[in-house]
Amino acid sequence: MARYTAMWIDTHCHLDAPEFGADHALAVAARERAAALGVGRCVIPAVQRGNFDTVRLLAHRLGDAYALGIHPLCVPEAQESDLDALDASLAAHRDDPRLVAVGEIGLDFFVPALCTPEMRERQAAFYRAQLRLARKHHLPVILHVRRSADVLLKHLRELPTGGGIAHAFNGSEQQAQAFLEHGFKLGFGGAVTFEPARQLRRLAVGLPLDALVLETDSPDIPPQWLYATAAERATGRAQGVNTPAELPRIGGVVAGLRGIGADEMQAASQANAWAALPRLKALG
Repeated sequence: MARYTAMWIDTHCHLDAPEFGADHALAVAARERAAALGVGRCVIPAVQRGNFDTVRLLAHRLGDAYALGIHPLCVPEAQESDLDALDASLAAHRDDPRLVAVGEIGLDFFVPALCTPEMRERQAAFYRAQLRLARKHHLPVILHVRRSADVLLKHLRELPTGGGIAHAFNGSEQQAQAFLEHGFKLGFGGAVTFEPARQLRRLAVGLPLDALVLETDSPDIPPQWLYATAAERATGRAQGVNTPAELPRIGGVVAGLRGIGADEMQAASQANAWAALPRLKALG
């Protein structure tokens, strides 16, 4: 029987972001710190056509995994031809074991500019097209869910995929159960470390342990210990930089909320990440 090393898995981090440097040197350093803390694998999702190659090459450089997709925040500038490029990239790299999902895709009804009828329709068109590509290429999806869970689920009912991850989930218990019924795991990250996030913390405790995966969304959504309020920044306190190295501590917070040990949380979240993104397991 194959044996696997226990590890933390950061199922969502944007190590290609500008905060990590144009040459990705800061990403390499951040990844090395995370590895020293037991983060064995990261998933780097694309957000637009222009970074498809970037995330792929970076994942290979770091020994990690990647996803390809068009983020809803990038839909206003995206072209229909970008969907053709996504299809072509998924086909060209279908045998790449580090390609684990179509993502980051979804809907965003938080940003006002994306909430006009025209932009909601355009987002939906790109989302549905990418669900079809996930089905065509037999890949799970990584979903961006921001004030859009019910509409995302509506489209999933019409175009079911092989499951995946509802990233940075912050919906209701009913919505959580609906995603689980569609074969999804729910991503928990820095937001759950804030004590005022009571509903999110209730979900982290009340959902089955096999529903949860962990993520940092670095450099975004910093955990509580890195976050500086506007007042604190005005006094000179710098905002901490969120990296995959924060994942074990985030996992420890979730474990503490659930009343289990960090080792149990690590093992469960690893198994859940493998279930959501099956190609991850083959990477070891």
